[in-house]
Amino acid sequence: MRISELARSAGVGISTVRFYERRGLVVPTARTYGGYREYDEEALKRLRFIRRAQLLGFTLAEVEQIFVLSAAPLDVGEVDGVIADKVAEIEERVRDLERVRLALLDLAANGPQEPCPVIGALS
Repeated sequence: MRISELARSAGVGISTVRFYERRGLVVPTARTYGGYREYDEEALKRLRFIRRAQLLGFTLAEVEQIFVLSAAPLDVGEVDGVIADKVAEIEERVRDLERVRLALLDLAANGPQEPCPVIGALS
């Protein structure tokens, strides 16, 4: 598939695909005689993964690190610290989201309040 179809299927812009290509995260499988980039389903999977990972709070550097770790067999001891840090970060985000969820339920049940429970949950 060409870059426009890839971008549309992944829900990103063409410039985003080109940016990821420059970073080595997405690689075209070939070029046509006219010079157009051709991508396969693997490129689409990678783009969707990148997009979803970033929506979940992973940085692009962390996404790159995941690709590196998944491509090469490594000793678990080498990545324990990275994994522990990311798990702690995710657990903190889950706690934050739970506080916001409860504040929104409180707001829905009791109506507007002073101070606003949502602001309190996020402060």
